[in-house]
Amino acid sequence: MHASTPVPDVILSNAVIATQNPRQPIAQALAIGQGRILAAGTNGDILHLAVADTQTIDLDGRLVVPGFIDTHIHFYEYALKRQGVRLDDLTSLEELLERVRQETVDRPPSQWIMGQGWNETDWREPRMPTRQALDQAVPNHPVLLWRCDLHLAAANSAALKLANIDAGTPDPPEGRIERDAAGEPTGILRELAINLVRQAVAPPDADQVTQAFEEATRALHRRGVTGIHDVRLMADKDGAGAFQTFQALDRNGRLALRTWVTLPGDRLDDIIGLGLRTGFGNNRLRVGHVKFFSDGGMGARTAWMIDPYLDAQRGMPLMDMAALAHDIHRADEAGLSVMVHAVGDRANRELITIFETLESSRARSGGSRTPIPHRIEHVQMIRPEDADRLRTLHLALCVTPANMVLDINLIDSAVGEKGRWTYAFRRLMDTGAPVMFSSDCPVCDPDPLVGIHAAVTRQRADGTPQGGWHPQNRVTAAEAIQAYTATPAAVHGATDLGMIAPGKKADLAVLSENLLASPPSRMPLIKVDMTLFEGKIVHRTG
Repeated sequence: MHASTPVPDVILSNAVIATQNPRQPIAQALAIGQGRILAAGTNGDILHLAVADTQTIDLDGRLVVPGFIDTHIHFYEYALKRQGVRLDDLTSLEELLERVRQETVDRPPSQWIMGQGWNETDWREPRMPTRQALDQAVPNHPVLLWRCDLHLAAANSAALKLANIDAGTPDPPEGRIERDAAGEPTGILRELAINLVRQAVAPPDADQVTQAFEEATRALHRRGVTGIHDVRLMADKDGAGAFQTFQALDRNGRLALRTWVTLPGDRLDDIIGLGLRTGFGNNRLRVGHVKFFSDGGMGARTAWMIDPYLDAQRGMPLMDMAALAHDIHRADEAGLSVMVHAVGDRANRELITIFETLESSRARSGGSRTPIPHRIEHVQMIRPEDADRLRTLHLALCVTPANMVLDINLIDSAVGEKGRWTYAFRRLMDTGAPVMFSSDCPVCDPDPLVGIHAAVTRQRADGTPQGGWHPQNRVTAAEAIQAYTATPAAVHGATDLGMIAPGKKADLAVLSENLLASPPSRMPLIKVDMTLFEGKIVHRTG
């Protein structure tokens, strides 16, 4: 090595290194120094670079990949909801009621009981937790429990009273209070109706948020995640606090995730007025896309559909399409990239038309594209003829394979055979549009290995359904890794991320075995043994 060349702080050897670098797809060893990759090659190329202070780690054939980037995570919600009641492992309404009842032990009656993750479509009997059921289990504590998809929540009478919700309360715009035959609220709240109760809960203070962020960061490191796109919920009131917390952590040198923070679409005037642009920031904290919603979710039957559901109407748009088109054009002209939530096939069809019109308008005016592409989030149900229209558009697509596993029963019951148009990862990749994978956490566990298994097998961890659910839309393990690493880095102009090559940031995940060579049945057993962030080991098993 040259005298001016940095010496390695860490050498990883005897590994299978999937570099995502087309010039050197596979390496055996890495030299890491000053937070970056110094060299990649064979053991013989790299081991002799060690000096007395170099930490040399024999990985014994483990797979090394770039640190995973979760391009759609509700990090604020994840960080705080980790402290609530876990509801994602239940098999019945009775189990939910018992778990919530146990949470009241030693709690004063005024203290809220909150949780998230229940999914009635996977229960033995698919019944929702109504106000009456919750009241029997927890009569004295206010209760608010989000369904797994965050588009629906259940509240008991104490919570509804604190939120001043009764028979005379009107549905809020883009929300619905479910009512019984007498007009009384049932406790089931859809979309923005949830916020009526959420606003009655005292928010955490800054120190509590900071502690929750740091604990959640460590949890992501245990899953090999080193980069996130923190995405706003609809009518989000916590975005400013989230951004301030990220900024404080960054100023103090404690932000250990590459973080893109999205901005709420309902603040577009302020965003444009401040001169913000997507990509502003440094190599740890950047301004992300401006977030809009075109519809809701299938679990709440608010995803906007072309045909009626088998058990409901056609869902609902959550924004007037002309107004959405106008805001997207304004953002585009201001150099801001947008991301738009679209779940139902009608929502995706309308949104593609908006982007086609935008491209035509830009071509006529001679305007330039935004440096970072606009995004469609979820693309959950899309008809083949609409997927084909994506081929000509400058768009990136963000999908959530792990959510497919949660939704198999739901989609079968909601749309039947048309489920073949949902979670169409293969079809979307074949359009040539860049496809990025994400967790939509806390909707799903943020473990990328869960998403990779789902995308490759289209099965649950227990191997069901046999042969895979609509298996024509499987992808390969190599494609799935790329969708969590190189693709999101390239889409967002992060030229020093997503690839293992000299000069790139040393953000890495070390898997317990070579996922690329393992049979699909072993994928659920593979874990993250080590994570490095900017060359420092931030997680290691054993």
